[in-house]
Amino acid sequence: MQIERLAAFADGAKGGNPAGVVIGDILPDPAVMQQTAREVGYSETVFAAPVADGWAVRYFSPKAEVAFCGHATVALGAALGARFGAGSFDLTLAQGAAKVAATLDGDGWQATLTSPPTWSRPMPESLASVLCEYFALSATDLDPRMGPQLAHAGVTHGVLALRDRGRLADMDYPFEDLRDVMAAMGLTTISLLWFSSSALIIARNAFPVGGVVEDPATGAAAAALGGLLVDQGWPLTGGRFSIRQGEDMDVPCVLNVQVTGKQGDPVQVGGRVRRIA
Repeated sequence: MQIERLAAFADGAKGGNPAGVVIGDILPDPAVMQQTAREVGYSETVFAAPVADGWAVRYFSPKAEVAFCGHATVALGAALGARFGAGSFDLTLAQGAAKVAATLDGDGWQATLTSPPTWSRPMPESLASVLCEYFALSATDLDPRMGPQLAHAGVTHGVLALRDRGRLADMDYPFEDLRDVMAAMGLTTISLLWFSSSALIIARNAFPVGGVVEDPATGAAAAALGGLLVDQGWPLTGGRFSIRQGEDMDVPCVLNVQVTGKQGDPVQVGGRVRRIA
């Protein structure tokens, strides 16, 4: 089994969220995929094998299988591009479908995923109260333009928009308590956001259900956020915005998001991919 190690959504030649990528003739047994992901140790490892209409794809964190992972999909797109040339690849997921396109960018690769369909809705008050307690947030810490939300693009994320950049930098939480609540509610990450402008969002994503405190770049959450902003009617010039994530971890990442403007539509999320030595 050949394991590639790639960092998706890199900021030039640095940063990016590491992912393991395994491309084979067939998908390994789920137990083997889980053990491989545990040994790789990244937040996600993606496995892909050819099928008649594209690629069968599964994602595993060190702890469990995940229905969809954005940064691993972008890493997979770059790996497929390097093997088969620039182009678009159809992906059949364990739950649903997605696409990824790869383009050569100088001496490296860019890849852009097209997410599953999106939806969003206000977060139940009981869950919002628990999350605010765990992150030590008061009502005055939240951005009054957007209350706590649930957003979905293949998997579901909790979204808390903050009024102040400093509160985002202070992110801390009880790992096991949050993990248990998220598992019970079917949440993949909790996105804490600060709107620098309508075109730039600074984000941090808690990912205890994946066995890590924080994810430095979360493509699935970015896609879900794109759908949420469309649902909320936010003014997005040209349907585009960028997310900077991982800065507080010293792992800078840039995610470029494109929406159609139609509620429920899939969202495109792209970025640069660099190979990890």
